[in-house]
Parts: sequence; C-alpha cells; structure tokens
Amino acid sequence: MTATVANAWYRLPRICAAAFLLMAGAPAQAAGPAAAETTAAPDFWDPAHIAQKPDLHGLRQLRFVTEDDYPPFNFALPDGRLTGFNVELAKAICEELDLGCTIQRRRWDLLLPSLEDGGADAAIASLAITPEHSAVADFTAPYYVTPGRFAMRVDTTLTTASPEALQDRLIAVVAGSKHEAYLNAFFPKAKLSPFENEDLARAALKSGRVNALFGDAISLSYWLNGAEAAGCCAFKGGPYVDARFFGEGAGIAVKKGAKSLRLALDYALARLAERGAYAELYLKYFPVSPF
Repeated sequence: MTATVANAWYRLPRICAAAFLLMAGAPAQAAGPAAAETTAAPDFWDPAHIAQKPDLHGLRQLRFVTEDDYPPFNFALPDGRLTGFNVELAKAICEELDLGCTIQRRRWDLLLPSLEDGGADAAIASLAITPEHSAVADFTAPYYVTPGRFAMRVDTTLTTASPEALQDRLIAVVAGSKHEAYLNAFFPKAKLSPFENEDLARAALKSGRVNALFGDAISLSYWLNGAEAAGCCAFKGGPYVDARFFGEGAGIAVKKGAKSLRLALDYALARLAERGAYAELYLKYFPVSPF
C-alpha cells in the first residue's frame, strides 16, 4: 500500500473556549511516511487556476450559518458574539466578494436543513465533505484539512520520523483510531502502544514512557502550545495526509444546485489565499501550525 496526496478532515476533540482564548493570545501538503516537516500555513489553491469573479448580480449579502460551541473554529465570546476561524473566514469571504454578511447560530443537526429550506445561503462549520453530506448539499473545494503528525519529546535522540527511524520504537496512539490504522499500514515495524484516549497518550509521551505519539495534528498543536505540555514536546516529521484514512476535507456547504454561489465561494477562497489573507488568519488561530 502506498500513501497518496489527499485532503483530510474530521472533527477534532472540542477545546475549551476559555483555554483557547488563553492559547490564542500569541499572535504543501505532504503524503506518505517520507513527508517533510513544515511550519508554514498550508495552501490548498493553485494560483494559476483562479477563475474570474462570478457574476453575483442580484445578490447583496451572504447569510452564513455555523455552530457556537466548537473552538477554535466557531464559538461564542462572553458577550455572546460569534468568533473563531470559520467565522472570521466567512467575514473575509464577504469582504472579498463585496457583499453584506450575516452569520447566525444553528445547531449542528440544523445546518444543512437550513440551506434546503432557504434559511441560509451557506454553512461554514468544519463540515466534512462526505458522501452523506454531499447527498443533501453541494460543497466548495476543501478549505481545511487535518493531517496526522508525530510529536516527540524535545530531548529525543531521533532526528526523523521515518519508518526506518521508528522501527522497534514505542509509539502512543489512540486505540481503534484512523491514526492507529495508518501506522499499521505505513509503519509496520514500529511498536504501537494503544491508549483509550488522547490525554493518556499525551501523558505517556510527556513522561517518556513512549518514544513518540501519532495523532490529530490540530489537537496536538494546541496541546504543544499549552501549559499542560509545559514545553516537553514538539512536532517531528510529517504532515501525513491520506483521504483513505483521514477523509476528503472540510468545505463550505450550499444548497444543491447553487452552482453560481459555490463558484463564487471557491473564487473568494482562492483570492484570499493568493493575497495571503488566508495564511494570516490560519496562523492567528493555529500559532503552532498543524502543518
């Protein structure tokens, strides 16, 4: 089996909003086990293929819906205002398209139905592009992916995270996870140490009971940047991305058949990436980049 370059997304464990606000005070995808480490913001758009701005005649504003309890992507501040990566990205899209913008709260199970009943134009809430979701809504190209990554203690003697370097090394992983399946496929000679949850796996790495931890790069990035890790560890190698294990990515959902709107959103996302606005927003919310 060989790894492929593909987008990946799944919903990460929830991060406490208060903890996120403290951590956020500080201001090329890779495939397979041979991937190289990078700390830059990812770029999912080819600047050579940015289409011309679609005709939005008759459209004066975009009505987005999102959740309010999924930090750092979308959550409510103490005063009730919505914020987060998805929320700020939605506002940037409206500005790019020179449209008015409203962003309203919806329960997770009401996000896609609100498109069908005309209550909203688009849903931006880290929605995975899955066959189930695509059966009831159309999606932009992925604007976000979640790679798998290794974390190791900063005092490790390992210089890489290749299959050869990790041969016979003990790697913490959540039991039954897609990360465990990925290691079984591409790091067959490593010794896996499955744990019931991420907290236990991280504690094992921090204490030095394992040589490495492989898991969700987003939640790992916040742990590495937080007080709990206390500077013990850092990313090593990766990122690793494979749709067969990690999914197809997160997109902005629109009503089935809303082609003009979907193309307009794709155009705006590509333009934000070209201008560097996407990277700036990304690094604001992910100071320790998952990539």
